[in-house]
Amino acid sequence: MDVLDAQPIINEPALFIQDQKTLVVADLHIGIESELIESGVNAEPQTNKMIDHLVLLCKKFHPKKIVLLGDIKHNIPSSTIWERKDVKNFLQTIEEFGIIYILPGNHDGNIKKLISEKTIVYPSDGCIIGNIGFVHGHRWPSEKIMQCEMIVMAHSHPTVMFTDRRGFRTFESCWLKAGFIKDKLIERYPESIGDPQILVMPAFNPLCGGTAVNKEGIMGPIGKMINIDDSQVYLLDGSFLGRLKDIQ
Repeated sequence: MDVLDAQPIINEPALFIQDQKTLVVADLHIGIESELIESGVNAEPQTNKMIDHLVLLCKKFHPKKIVLLGDIKHNIPSSTIWERKDVKNFLQTIEEFGIIYILPGNHDGNIKKLISEKTIVYPSDGCIIGNIGFVHGHRWPSEKIMQCEMIVMAHSHPTVMFTDRRGFRTFESCWLKAGFIKDKLIERYPESIGDPQILVMPAFNPLCGGTAVNKEGIMGPIGKMINIDDSQVYLLDGSFLGRLKDIQ
């Protein structure tokens, strides 16, 4: 499988891998509304909207595999009754369209209690589909993941911050494509070969907010090895903004 077969879907926070018939989304954060409401934010429930959104993508692309790249649920260490119910409903609905693969994120404690026997849960240090490695991004990937041509991660909810002449700030979700700093890569992974690329996914849940990559970089341990200044930034509509160092 050519890594070029892994393409972001235009105007969607989702990735489709043609040869593997695999649809990838990340950072659902089901249940985040309860935290926002407690903070005084009037947050509209998103679970059913995300179900409808993902179902439409499944009907359009007909995947055989559906990868949920971490943070399916939101509240930690425990979940509310409604959150557990929503997670089960989400997974039960989506599994009708393909085999679900879960890469647990830092919010996914006890996720195995909420899944069916059909769902496959991988270790949080990653899995490989074709020649592409997948990790959520909150912990170091395994050695095998770092041997892949491309690594796809989530966790940071990448956005770009725009500032107008009056100083008003707006944020837009984005994709970040980058290489690694070779010395740091070899220091952490002495067996590393080649020159892997990394693709950082936007969050699927619109309530998540995000990390402004042109101000804060990338979260997680793997972010320490990324050549962040030379990373390429793309908006969801496919617009190429240039290298990060040029838009900071």
